[in-house]
Amino acid sequence: MASGIRDKVAILGMGCSKFGERWDCDAEDLIMEAYEECVKDAGIETSQIDAAWFSTAIEEVHVGKSAVPLSVALRLPYIPVTRVENMCASGTEAFRGAVYAVASGAADIALAVGVEKLKDTGYGGLPQRGRGPLNDMINPNASAPGNFAQLATAYRQKHGVQASDLKRGIAQVSVKSHENGAKNPKAHLQKAVTMDTVLNAPMIAEPLGLFDCCGVSDGSAAAIVTTPEIARKLGKKDLVTVKALQLAVSNGTESSHSSWDGSYFMTTRQAAQRAYKEADITNPREQVSMFECHDCFSITELVTAEDLYISKEGEAWKDFLDGFYNADGKVPAQIDGGLKCFGHPIGASGLRMLYEMYLQLHGRAGARQLSNPSIGMTHNLGGAPHQNVSSIAIVGLYNG
Repeated sequence: MASGIRDKVAILGMGCSKFGERWDCDAEDLIMEAYEECVKDAGIETSQIDAAWFSTAIEEVHVGKSAVPLSVALRLPYIPVTRVENMCASGTEAFRGAVYAVASGAADIALAVGVEKLKDTGYGGLPQRGRGPLNDMINPNASAPGNFAQLATAYRQKHGVQASDLKRGIAQVSVKSHENGAKNPKAHLQKAVTMDTVLNAPMIAEPLGLFDCCGVSDGSAAAIVTTPEIARKLGKKDLVTVKALQLAVSNGTESSHSSWDGSYFMTTRQAAQRAYKEADITNPREQVSMFECHDCFSITELVTAEDLYISKEGEAWKDFLDGFYNADGKVPAQIDGGLKCFGHPIGASGLRMLYEMYLQLHGRAGARQLSNPSIGMTHNLGGAPHQNVSSIAIVGLYNG
């Protein structure tokens, strides 16, 4: 019977480009920026990599939707390279492919790279996907802010939260993230904001204002993984290993009938339950040291904190206002600034989140370093509240 991959895979090295409006670079330049840091951190040569996974979502980077751009950019030695895309969870999907290859014994050392040149699309937000039955069902005449504003409305109605309280709660989500991002030289936005600034910003889709929406940026991130045994042989100490890696995909239930009330993410709850079981976590509020979640909108982070079973249902807004998720709180969230300060180059975001967890666990996060973290978690959400994919990765210090 399957027992999971806990502690079977170690992260050998990671790298991340500067995120932002990178008009001076193409996708290959960003890949190289992330990869050069990653391979140097890993302490290996490119020739030692057995297989690679490449995540990107937008057509500008594709060559026939193949993995050729990665292989050419890095001059990989004719190894298997797989291009993956799973909505906004694409970066974690690349990591999942590399991790599973190592865990299965199919590869000794594997690479995951994600990249996106989202600014080059010319859109102010996520580009419009092609039409067809699936896309018509997900976003018929709807916008991303509009979809997630409905999540806020459903949450408020279900839990009886006053509109002013919820608005302050989601505003604090952004205030906290901007405070963290101001300490991160790789973030797109590096300026703290006040509660008043967020509350008085132009409205995008009630109750989401300008500062409740993540930005548009370019970026890349990379990871090299292997077994703990190989990592030791390569001289690595204080290993960070994968404790769990789970993916849940909507089956249509949310958009088919009224069993789902629109106030939470069914996929996140399913993925979280499986991830905690795999990682042997029984009380995430006490055992998780920090996490990065998919804060495409501030309400998404607030709801996800409950779907990850860290806040009690209907009470996350109180936890945010109480500072529970601040850098000096019990469980810091978005300690690097999150999507709110990095933007969301789709193929890179999941790996960028893992990069922060990796730095924190190694004590290398500089001005934003937390005190003695042991378990870090990342969460991606792709799609709309009523139809999406959720991926969760849990990493931590190796005790073997």
